[in-house]
Amino acid sequence: MVNINQLKDIANVLRRDVLKITTEAGSGHPTSCLSCAEIISVLFFNEMKYKTKDPDFENNDEFILSKGHAAPILYSTLYRSGCINRLNGLRQIGSSLQGHPVPSEELKWIKVATGSLGQGLSIGIGYAIAAKKRKLDYRTYVLIGDSEFAEGSIYEALQIASHYDLNNLCAIIDVNRLGQSGETMLGYNLQVYEERIKSFGWNTIIVNGHEINELITAFEIARKETRRPTAIIAKTVKGKGVSFLENKEGWHGKSLNQDELEKAFNEIPEVNMPKIVLQTREATDNIVLVNDNKLNFIKTDYKIGELVAAREAYGKALVKLAEINENIVALDAEVSNSTYSHELFKKFPDKYIECYIAEQNMISVASGLSIKGFNVFASTFACFLSRAHDQIRMATISNSNITIVGSHAGVSIGEDGPSQMGLEDISMFRCLPNSIVFYPSDAVSTEKIVELCNKIKGLKYIRTTRPKTPVIYSDNEKFEIGGLKVLRQSKKDKVVIVGAGITLHEAIKSYERLAKNGIMTCVVDCYCVKPFNSKKFIELAMKHGKKILVVEDHYQEGGIGETIAKTVSGSAISVAYLAINELPRSGKSEELMKKYKIDLM
Repeated sequence: MVNINQLKDIANVLRRDVLKITTEAGSGHPTSCLSCAEIISVLFFNEMKYKTKDPDFENNDEFILSKGHAAPILYSTLYRSGCINRLNGLRQIGSSLQGHPVPSEELKWIKVATGSLGQGLSIGIGYAIAAKKRKLDYRTYVLIGDSEFAEGSIYEALQIASHYDLNNLCAIIDVNRLGQSGETMLGYNLQVYEERIKSFGWNTIIVNGHEINELITAFEIARKETRRPTAIIAKTVKGKGVSFLENKEGWHGKSLNQDELEKAFNEIPEVNMPKIVLQTREATDNIVLVNDNKLNFIKTDYKIGELVAAREAYGKALVKLAEINENIVALDAEVSNSTYSHELFKKFPDKYIECYIAEQNMISVASGLSIKGFNVFASTFACFLSRAHDQIRMATISNSNITIVGSHAGVSIGEDGPSQMGLEDISMFRCLPNSIVFYPSDAVSTEKIVELCNKIKGLKYIRTTRPKTPVIYSDNEKFEIGGLKVLRQSKKDKVVIVGAGITLHEAIKSYERLAKNGIMTCVVDCYCVKPFNSKKFIELAMKHGKKILVVEDHYQEGGIGETIAKTVSGSAISVAYLAINELPRSGKSEELMKKYKIDLM
């Protein structure tokens, strides 16, 4: 075991590393690193158990740097503990040591992207729940900055962690008083931090964040807690160890120049890294995990013309997946009886997590669970996902494997009005790198797309419709990434009508009405909005009139129409749009679709 003097030495080694590499980079947040040096030293070299050569080992204790701007001290720690082999290239293009932590093949110890503040604790909840579900004894530690403690998502996380009795979760708040532009909201009022955190049902411990003994004792107490999560409130000094930086404003996000670095090095003892630290307590490996990710096909049983809402089919598909895949877990934001994820809860309650009305927390918990190997489905109303867009964005950067389901999309939801209508969601997901966006139109396509999402990795979005719609596909129909379906066509087609979800059924009605008048049209189901099969679509449009009419229950900006317009840009094909172009209002579904001219009648 490392002794107290060695832990002090390690903290100073980390400090010197941080100052050196940020000066070399010419940028960074060294003062935010200096304040947490003792915390990191005690955590990684005394408290945590992990296999230094195996970042993917299931029972490693986990660390999340929620205050991601302190990345340099994490990189230094991973280097000094023997987890990574180099510490050069900070913030340089081509280097895995980016300005804020980002997962990469070279840096597998970084499992989640942080730096957008207020999200690390929710991700840690995902880790902690995963441990309990798999009966593993690893612990999760999350280092939180005092500035980010103002984020609402922190409070969403605090209430959920205690609700689920996550005694394997430990948060450390680095209370160094100074934010980016001045003093934080609470400054050094540690009692207020404690009162707030305690009110959410947490165990709390106040310590001097630079006293090794106090930190060791605090982590021991946290480890012995049998029910509650623990928050260690650590009073620290920003810029600790360098007199001209300590507790000084104006240094946030600034590296030292060479003269300042030499001056700082004169104040921080130069010591050798104790060799004993390589004897880090190792994680136990006497646990066998179930990893059942069968690629069995789920079967559908619908009749053509049967009226079923896509959201109902989503719930049925979840249950079928859970029967063949041990890793399925579904989250919902207290609307499960509307999204129909409650069907999974009724059949497999252990595979369902209620996240209540806290969508930001739900997405980050989903990200954490996915990183720990679960295949996660998270659902709520499409409109409410907009408040969690940053969490969704960060999940993409973290390479999380999540399927997000947004129900009650568009004006077709009816009387609830514009506050409940998801009309921006396609654009929100389209803009994310490597995202996949699906928009099924009936029960069969919904179930098949849910099954498809179970088999593919990455961030996937499924948009589901509230009203019941007729089943139009047979049970043996197949769906794929980048696919589209041609439902009606002839050699005399004048125009290609593109729909998805509710508007596909309007397109079919329009086809039938126009055909009676001798006007032939081609009807296309754009069930996969992204990626879009441009080549196939252009070939189709060239054969069927070279005119496109896109009809969608979404704002025009960022929707399906813009996808198609970009696809055919520069060709001889023309595109017209029917979309929602004004702020909608309450009304019956059919009235609203007629008012906003997406019913094609």
